[in-house]
Amino acid sequence: MDFLTAIGSSWICALAICAVLGDALLPFIPSGTLVILAVLKTAQVEGAPIMLGLGVAVASFLGDVLLLHLARRGAPVLQRRLARRPKLAASVARVQQALVDRPHGAAAAMVVIARFVPAGRTVLDVAIGHGPHHHHRFLHWSALAALVWAAYIVTLGWLNSHWFNTAWLSLAVSCAAATAVSTAIARVVRRNRRLAAL
Repeated sequence: MDFLTAIGSSWICALAICAVLGDALLPFIPSGTLVILAVLKTAQVEGAPIMLGLGVAVASFLGDVLLLHLARRGAPVLQRRLARRPKLAASVARVQQALVDRPHGAAAAMVVIARFVPAGRTVLDVAIGHGPHHHHRFLHWSALAALVWAAYIVTLGWLNSHWFNTAWLSLAVSCAAATAVSTAIARVVRRNRRLAAL
């Protein structure tokens, strides 16, 4: 790998890590896609996917800590968002109730699953921050969820970088697979919620 390629790879890795850090507050950021792209750019460098995965896990956890802190302090930006979006406020209230009703193991699983649902991480962090929950326990679960998601998304990109000869095809298949998994998990969550409401 020449110098210019190394510099380009470093920038995409830094961008991916920043995106993961920021998508707790701004869930429309395509952090998963950027992480996969960074994996594809560095897949041939020994140890790079592991280092990237660790960086992604740390960024994911720190993003949770930041949003949780903002929610607990009643940050005006979050209050305005909840006031303007009744569906988001309803989702936050539903998650708060679910966390109260479930035993610790089920609540921990809920935190991990939220990582794979579009905007699930954001709703969960705000719910924890606004609720009467013990946020220290949540941080343990968040760290586990960050590791699971980072391992999943980096492994997905790494496997596809070795299965396909072209970078664009690896990226397309990785993103399609990640989207399919997120969609399937979101459907299961919605179905279980509907069943529980009956």
